[in-house]
Amino acid sequence: MTNKTKVYNIELFKRLLEYVKSYNNIFIVSVFSVVGLSVFGALRPVVLKKIVDENLTQSSYDFFLEYILLMALLLVMEVLSNYSFIYNAGFLGQSVVKDIRVKLFNHIQKFKMKYYDKSSVGILITRAVTDMERIADIFGQGLFMILSDILKMLIVAIVMITMNWELSIIVFISLPFILLATKVFQKYMKLAFDEVRNEVANLNSFVQERVTGINILQLFAREKVEYEKFKLINERHKKAWLKTVWYNSIFFPVAEIFSSLTLGLVVWYGGMNTVLDNTASLGELTAFIMMIPMLFRPLNQIANKFNTLLMGMVAAERVFKILDTESKIKDNGLKTADNIMGKIKYENVHFSYNSSEKVIEDFNLEIKAGTTNAIVGATGSGKSTIIKLLNRFYEINEGEIYIDDINIKNYKISSLRKNIGFVSQDVHLFSDSILNNITLKNSKIPFLRVKNAAKEIQIDDFISSLPEGYNYNVRERGVGISTGQRQLISFLRAFIKNPQILVLDEATSSIDTDSELLIQNAIEKITKDRTSIIIAHRLSTIMKADNIIVMDKGKIVECGKHSDLIIDKNGYYKKLFDAQLKKERSTLVN
Repeated sequence: MTNKTKVYNIELFKRLLEYVKSYNNIFIVSVFSVVGLSVFGALRPVVLKKIVDENLTQSSYDFFLEYILLMALLLVMEVLSNYSFIYNAGFLGQSVVKDIRVKLFNHIQKFKMKYYDKSSVGILITRAVTDMERIADIFGQGLFMILSDILKMLIVAIVMITMNWELSIIVFISLPFILLATKVFQKYMKLAFDEVRNEVANLNSFVQERVTGINILQLFAREKVEYEKFKLINERHKKAWLKTVWYNSIFFPVAEIFSSLTLGLVVWYGGMNTVLDNTASLGELTAFIMMIPMLFRPLNQIANKFNTLLMGMVAAERVFKILDTESKIKDNGLKTADNIMGKIKYENVHFSYNSSEKVIEDFNLEIKAGTTNAIVGATGSGKSTIIKLLNRFYEINEGEIYIDDINIKNYKISSLRKNIGFVSQDVHLFSDSILNNITLKNSKIPFLRVKNAAKEIQIDDFISSLPEGYNYNVRERGVGISTGQRQLISFLRAFIKNPQILVLDEATSSIDTDSELLIQNAIEKITKDRTSIIIAHRLSTIMKADNIIVMDKGKIVECGKHSDLIIDKNGYYKKLFDAQLKKERSTLVN
């Protein structure tokens, strides 16, 4: 049997149990509750036998009341054990899942950007949310319930044998057939649940991507096409689930037939013996009628609970696969970047996102501390890539990058990134207040500091004019405010960070007219007295830069001030500038 179809995975169980160690007391209480649930339930038929044989058939009241009270006590203890089991097993499952979920979230936060380039966000969400609930079910509805049923069956079987071995043989004859059916059922259900989990992940991924990009779908009138795609994915999801329904619809009726046949044989054989030769008492026959469902129902339910266990194990396997994924940037640096001056140097840097195409090749650049530097070039020339490398979002293939003559690999990653401010064209705002989007809930940043910074870059009036001002909820992705306003908030977020190195990546490419003046003023304020790198599409915004770096196909083709670069009529920058100027004039005329 291959790993894919393997029903039992002991190593996976052991790994899950590692998370139980922190909750040993709850685990022990759950185990005792399982034992109590099984023992108290199995003892009731024994007491019932005594009532029938010693009281009802003999028309005697000796110990009758005591037996009735004992039955009531066993029932109460069974109920209390069931309550304790349900609560503690559920508590254990949710506690274990909480710990795994926290570990998973912390783990995926540290993944390289390369991992996210190749992974579906929808699938990651499925792992962190839906799959986690299936893992919780392992403890609450799977593992402990199976142990309880097995223990109850074992105790009932022992009671049956000690009570009447002939009737026991009749009952046990059908057990191998049930066990064989259960084994086959488990094998096929494992395959079915693997398929179900795949289709759930695909469904989540598809919906998440389409909802996120709904404006593109509507803009290109793709609703009908995507609707048809969704119908196909949803159909596959339905068919995957119907396989589990099909297997259940076969197994449970078969199991019920065996149970009913066994009960019928016991009643016939036991009844005949009771009447003809008294080798079985009426109490024993009554007890067996009560015990057969107690033996067969758990056996049938084990298969159902095994479904739950299987889904949990499949989910755990997928979650642990992500936890085992090593996709982190090595963080071996010991230095902090708190007091850096901002001198940057790229030395013979080579980089590619994949082995087939180089993005940066033999790249050399030195940026002086405290200067404003612009990087321009055609789309795909590598402008944004060199910034991603500076932040260590990706590892370079060859070469070195230095900040203040110290290799960036020698800095702690968190310290390095804290001291590099970043404003991008695609501003991401969380569904929260403007204040929390600016401070990112950093309690060390007081409100007064935020307000004063907003006044300094002249956006306090805009924020204060909004309903609830700084407490205004911008909603998911900041849809409650305009593009330009989102950009202004991102400038303030970077300004509050007070980094020594500031990067503006196409931060002015999609602003509205009303926000343009405010943004130009904000850029001037936040780039003052710090090393600034401005990746610009609109060349008119970087004419005052101390240095303009012109890139093409991953290499620097020109470098200098605007006044120097514009002189060369055949220069790359001159051609870019003239082409853009012509386009702007044409737009004005039209």
